[in-house]
Amino acid sequence: MTAVMIDLAGPELSAEERDILGHPAVGGVIYFTRNFVEQDQLQELIRQTRAAARNPLILAVDHEGGRVQRFRQGFSAIPPMADILRSNSSQVQALAHAQELAWLMASEVLAMDIDISFAPVLDVNGISQVIGDRAFAAHADAIVPIARAFIKGMHQAGMKATGKHFPGHGSVLADSHIDIPVDERSWEEIKATDLPPFIELANCLDAIMPAHVIYPAVDDKPAGFSQYWLQDILRAQLQFSGVIFSDDLAMAGATVAGTMAERAHAALDAGCDMVLACNDRAGAISVIEAVEPLLEQRSRQATRCYELLAKAAAMPMKTLQNHPRWHAAQKILAHYHNDQ
Repeated sequence: MTAVMIDLAGPELSAEERDILGHPAVGGVIYFTRNFVEQDQLQELIRQTRAAARNPLILAVDHEGGRVQRFRQGFSAIPPMADILRSNSSQVQALAHAQELAWLMASEVLAMDIDISFAPVLDVNGISQVIGDRAFAAHADAIVPIARAFIKGMHQAGMKATGKHFPGHGSVLADSHIDIPVDERSWEEIKATDLPPFIELANCLDAIMPAHVIYPAVDDKPAGFSQYWLQDILRAQLQFSGVIFSDDLAMAGATVAGTMAERAHAALDAGCDMVLACNDRAGAISVIEAVEPLLEQRSRQATRCYELLAKAAAMPMKTLQNHPRWHAAQKILAHYHNDQ
């Protein structure tokens, strides 16, 4: 895979960004709230992004719902994932809601010509405040069925599902965006508490994003830079055959791997297929330059990964909003907004 996913500074494409998108190492773009004003503007930005790129791009966004939903105006307000179980006394209804909310989220993102929303979160809702209600539940046995339903809804919309943050960020207090989290628990406890959603859902996930968390009982490197976590456990033991994305290399939890360029090499060497270099333009440029020599040897892998992440044809937003399933999903949304 062309190895780097970058971000953009604002709602319009700059001349510098057009040049960067023309680099052979750039294979993806992730959008943030700063890139969105309204739907027509976003669609034009996406059109220009694709037109400027040298390679076919994977376009992504973190559009989970709740506090992590990058686009608001004109988009359905998806509730936090934790609300789905706690707002329904019936598990049958909760599973049905999860499927329909996932379909709704994915359909609206696809309508913008964005390929993937990095979802679902498979972490437990434990002591981590940065995870919190982004997680479906506090215990893995509750997470697995509702996450499976959510993945099914994404797939029905035509979007591939990305489980995060392998092997689990929910049981460590420090926030990997601003700190270097270290989870001191034993392998047995991690396997029993945090890993089951990844074990159970590995065969229906299309991609996985590892955590910038160190689990010293297992390896001295954060999971996203660890061959043991990514190759021995994720690939060999869990038999996961999809795409592995790094989390953002500019996060504090990634700094243990060195400079931005060194982090990229470490993540790719560990087994990541594509690295995210965001919120640090100079760092992203250094990453792009650092991985360019690797591109030829990764060309076959690139074809495979794009095939795995290919999206289905999407309905335009106006067509989608006239669809009976969209209207039914709005009635489900009212259930959550009325509870607040």
